[in-house]
Amino acid sequence: MKLTILGSSSALPTSERYPSAHVLNAHERLFLIDCGEGTQMQLRKNRIRFGKINHIFISHLHGDHVFGLYGLLSTFSLMGRENPVHLYAPENYRHILNSHLNDFDIHLSYEIDFIPLSGKDHVQILDDKYITVTSFPLEHRVPAFGFLFREKKSERNVIKECISKYQIPPVRIPAIKKGEDFITPDGVIIKNEDITLPPQEPLSYAYCSDTKYFKRLASFVKGVSLLYHEATFDKSKEELARVTGHSTTLEAARTALDADAGTLLIGHFSARYRDISFLVEEARTIFPQTFPAIDGKSFKVGDINNP
Repeated sequence: MKLTILGSSSALPTSERYPSAHVLNAHERLFLIDCGEGTQMQLRKNRIRFGKINHIFISHLHGDHVFGLYGLLSTFSLMGRENPVHLYAPENYRHILNSHLNDFDIHLSYEIDFIPLSGKDHVQILDDKYITVTSFPLEHRVPAFGFLFREKKSERNVIKECISKYQIPPVRIPAIKKGEDFITPDGVIIKNEDITLPPQEPLSYAYCSDTKYFKRLASFVKGVSLLYHEATFDKSKEELARVTGHSTTLEAARTALDADAGTLLIGHFSARYRDISFLVEEARTIFPQTFPAIDGKSFKVGDINNP
């Protein structure tokens, strides 16, 4: 899993920060999460292939998270796209999107598979061979949702030397990968743990923006490898954060701590902050493994120090 930050600013973009957009690469499949203004320009700058994006997730209907979507969908069509786009967004967005397409006489060359987000609990919205995605409610001024991307557990790895040593026929490999022992033609039982290695622990990534602090959020993302959490304001702006439905650095860190997250990535920074280093330092007083989301930077989920 690799995460690329396309935009880390809040409502107002800056000369260095675009509005919210992330791309998660999971098993060479790209998932676009939020689509603020300028997203398709950032995709080009970061050499991310448009055609590999088949799933788009919109957290909520504020402009800094969705204004870039209209241009991107139009570009897909101009490029001759035929594959459907699976669009996950708050349920009231279907009408807004259809109205926009009609108002601007846009006739897409592909279908949009719209998956509505609603409810007050976590819900699985995608399940395939490699990954599951769940949505969960956030607490903002409008209905908002977070997303948890979790790898499925892999099969065990058969040790190559053991295949020749015990003359394991290829037809037996699938069962051994699933945990079965191997029985030789002479009836000798070779324990599975002696001929296989355990798979890597599944990785996970959670996206939480925009939201004010609430205790239940940590339960939705418990044990996540990499948690992205908005930190719009510094700790002195706690009241402003509450009124606007956002979080401070310390509140983001508190959620990461309660969730037992592996690493915390903070972003959605207010345009008032040109230097965000002190925001990271504030969060680290509670959760030391905190890093800033920086436009154009990629992070390896599970090992953030090695992009």
